Amino acid sequence: MTDQEPIETIYFGGGTPSLLEEKHFEMLFDSLRQSFHLNAVTEITLEANPEDLTDSFLSMLVSFHFNRLSIGIQSLNELELSLLNRRHTVQKATEAIEKAKKYFSNISIDLMFGLPQQSIYSWSETLNKAIEFDIQHISAYQLTIEKGTMLYRQVQKGQTRLPSDEWSTTMYLMLVNTLKKAGFEHYEISNFAMPSFRSKHNSSYWQGNHYLGVGPSAHSYNGVSRQWNIANHRLYMKGIETHRPNFEMEWLTEKDHFNEFIITSLRTISGIELETCTKRYGIEATEELLRKAKKYDHSELLTITDKNITLTTKGFWLSDGIMVDFMME
Repeated sequence: MTDQEPIETIYFGGGTPSLLEEKHFEMLFDSLRQSFHLNAVTEITLEANPEDLTDSFLSMLVSFHFNRLSIGIQSLNELELSLLNRRHTVQKATEAIEKAKKYFSNISIDLMFGLPQQSIYSWSETLNKAIEFDIQHISAYQLTIEKGTMLYRQVQKGQTRLPSDEWSTTMYLMLVNTLKKAGFEHYEISNFAMPSFRSKHNSSYWQGNHYLGVGPSAHSYNGVSRQWNIANHRLYMKGIETHRPNFEMEWLTEKDHFNEFIITSLRTISGIELETCTKRYGIEATEELLRKAKKYDHSELLTITDKNITLTTKGFWLSDGIMVDFMME
């Protein structure tokens, strides 16, 4: 991304940006205004922890023209929050959301399923409580356990248990069905929005738009290459101070572009648009996709029309393996 490209969305996420103070936001937005044209910006999002959402903080965000809030709730069950070592309680999460609604009309919450000792019943309760909040967007992800974490060690030692694959499948299907009945649009594997409230920022990733990531571990994409900043905070800052930023870069081949087109397209309800595929990669690529799709004719995993190849709800859940089948080897 160059300083001549219009910025349409700004997203403060990763880490805990809700710990920033007003002076920090002033410096950040001053820097943005000096480097980019912000006239085209339509969405500015902040990721926040429930415990950070005081009236003064929310009012301050509005003064900086934030118009979307993403709150890391994770669960609305006390035991599950405790096992995740979250600082907030269900009551605090509820209070934070109700408080945020006084300042924001575009609120998203993050939820997780497949949690230690989570049951079908507790997941259903969490979903129903989330719906009662009358918010505009919900993102829901299956828990992944990283090696070296306390939770990983507890699972390895048998000190806690995770739901079985069958239960996790049931939880995902329950998630989709429950939110659809409540009026949410299932527009991406893990994302649900009320009409007109899709995340513009995240949607730009899936549409293959350019983006610039700032900060340790942040990724950027300019259409021809990807780069990612070093994760180490000290080395990242040293690179900034010495004007020798620490990052790695990958130049994308035609194969890389095609495979990313497959992955990002199949994540969404629009799926692979065959006309777009033909324009970008040629009629042979489209014909090969349709040939591969025949494997799924009676699987209830894909929907194939003369315009699109899309995943069904069941297909979304099994998407990793399906995507590999369509990728260029």
